[in-house]
Amino acid sequence: MLMRLIRTLLGWFDQRLQLGKPMGEAMTHPVPRSSASWAYVFGSASLTLLMLQFATGICLAMVYVPSADEAWNSLQVLNQQQTFGWYLRALHGWGSNFMVAMVLVHMIQVFLFGAFKYPRELTWIVGVFLLLMTLGMAFTGQVLRFDQDSYWGLGIGASIMGRVPVFGAALVKLMLGGPIIAGETLSRFFAIHVFIVPGALIGFVGLHLLMVLKLGVNEWPAPGRVVRRETYLKEYHELTHRDGVPFVPDAFRKDLVFSGLVLFAVATCAAVFGPYGPNGAPDPTVVQTVPAPDFFFLWLYAALALLPPNMETFLLLVGPVVGIGILLALPLVSGTGEKSWRRRPMAVLVVLLSVISLTALTKLGLHAPWSPIMNAWSSTPVPDEFLKGRSPLELQGAVVLQAKQCRNCHALGGLGGQRGPALDSVATRLTGDQLFRQVLQGGGNMPAYGKNLSPPEATALVAFLKTLHPKDERPAVDASLVGAR
Repeated sequence: MLMRLIRTLLGWFDQRLQLGKPMGEAMTHPVPRSSASWAYVFGSASLTLLMLQFATGICLAMVYVPSADEAWNSLQVLNQQQTFGWYLRALHGWGSNFMVAMVLVHMIQVFLFGAFKYPRELTWIVGVFLLLMTLGMAFTGQVLRFDQDSYWGLGIGASIMGRVPVFGAALVKLMLGGPIIAGETLSRFFAIHVFIVPGALIGFVGLHLLMVLKLGVNEWPAPGRVVRRETYLKEYHELTHRDGVPFVPDAFRKDLVFSGLVLFAVATCAAVFGPYGPNGAPDPTVVQTVPAPDFFFLWLYAALALLPPNMETFLLLVGPVVGIGILLALPLVSGTGEKSWRRRPMAVLVVLLSVISLTALTKLGLHAPWSPIMNAWSSTPVPDEFLKGRSPLELQGAVVLQAKQCRNCHALGGLGGQRGPALDSVATRLTGDQLFRQVLQGGGNMPAYGKNLSPPEATALVAFLKTLHPKDERPAVDASLVGAR
């Protein structure tokens, strides 16, 4: 009775949607028997992890508050008060790790098996964009934790953007939603993480699957089976007709088992290791922090830290462009010829060197010093006109102003943040004592820096701030002292 009711309902929907036939054709489309193996399960596992991320992300978005004041607190609620909230966060975090790893393994398998060659060039190119979007999801997700690591890691990201010639300042504002890391920044990254990148992922995954269905699953790369544009499609169809099996159940069975094992691994890691952070509430006064990115970006963190400073900018601006360009151009310049890795020793060597290098850099990244130095954004040098004729103490104060990144919030000479007032004429508004009190105790939107400045640093900083006034205006003085004289 129940089965009859289900068949009736399915028949009712199929008469109106007309999806039964195309779905049946998709599930039973023939694949080479050699492709129904364990070596071809990584793409399906990546798709399974993407669905896990969507499901857990939707649940987290119901509690998470994308506000600079409440983001960190909402994660504390999930960790400590919401029933199984910590486990939900752990599933999402570990699912992200596994998804990045699975997409990378899938692309290595596709590269070694020559599956990027004709007629699957566009499938590879779409896969490159899927990898970039997966990394983008991982980075924006780390920012949404909005703890000390993500706050200062985002500052490093702004520093990287700030080094782009000509457009650096505009890119920093586009990234942060303004001149500083604030509520607008978090709202922007929330929209990117929850709406923009997932929407693009859905579109590209759909296109990727469509091409896999239309062009077929790449056959096992037997040595000597050379790809020729004139004959490949005919040879492939002959292979699937002669030695093909339906995707469901022959290939799907292995995909299902492997995806289940991956989900079990994610669930186990989530239960044993728990969620990532948040490590501590973001505090712009704690400039001595040593932020570390999540696992999948540690290799880049280590590379930047270990490079000579004069090579950082070149690597940051040129390296990603060259790397992405090579990946996109690969099927266009090597779209025919041998597929088997046994006949492509250079391909195997490239993979081995890449894996070894990334593994070594990832391990070094656990102990690498903070880099790059944020001199392209928050520590912009003090303009020369504010240094002329200054005493040694006042010059030391200018160094403190730069080193403590005061220009995250304050502009000087038209450059810097806009959260606080510009410092060009601060000496006309506040006396020396008032400057000391404001710096050490804070007030208004300004945090207290008393614990972050030594007495000599505070003295030097105030000495420099007292020189910041227009030439035709005298600095502010205490009216009570003027009257006493």
